Amino acid sequence: MNYHNVKFKAAYGTSAQLPASTLPEVSFAGRSNVGKSSLLNKLMYRKGLAKVSATPGKTATINFYDVDGNDFVDLPGYGYAKVAKSEKYRWGELIEGYFNQERVFALVVSLIDIRHEATALDVNMVEFLKESGLPFMVVLTKADKLSKQQCIKQTAAIRKQLKLDKETPIMAVSSENGTGIDELRSVITQFIDACE
Repeated sequence: MNYHNVKFKAAYGTSAQLPASTLPEVSFAGRSNVGKSSLLNKLMYRKGLAKVSATPGKTATINFYDVDGNDFVDLPGYGYAKVAKSEKYRWGELIEGYFNQERVFALVVSLIDIRHEATALDVNMVEFLKESGLPFMVVLTKADKLSKQQCIKQTAAIRKQLKLDKETPIMAVSSENGTGIDELRSVITQFIDACE
């Protein structure tokens, strides 16, 4: 799959606006400050495709990108406190509404900050993905902040905490120095190929 062949498609503010799903979709979900936009930019060899902000919680819409004929879906970050209750509710509706639709889910990438154990919201997200039977993997961001040894230890600890089975991929990546990015691209490609 050619990750250079990418373009922004559209952004949607409510789940009712979402178009019918016809292409394999790779969705990215995670807390507001987990580094989702940075990771998407790194994956797709672009600097400013997904907007990176110093203020967490800037992605308030579901953003679709066409990556070589597949849809990459950037979901709003969850769990950020500094927004109005009504906005939080809308984000919740957006994410829930998206997952409740009949869509071509190739893979859901659940993003967690490797420096801490998974939060209650992260655990809920992974539990939801397990219960829904959706194909998913866990990606631990900000791996450049820890030593290689610490990354190995944290990856094992988070796998255990989330009670992931042996089949569920989990990997540490860094948008800063590129750790794990090529491996992530190849795992995503495998899931897309299996979906078609």
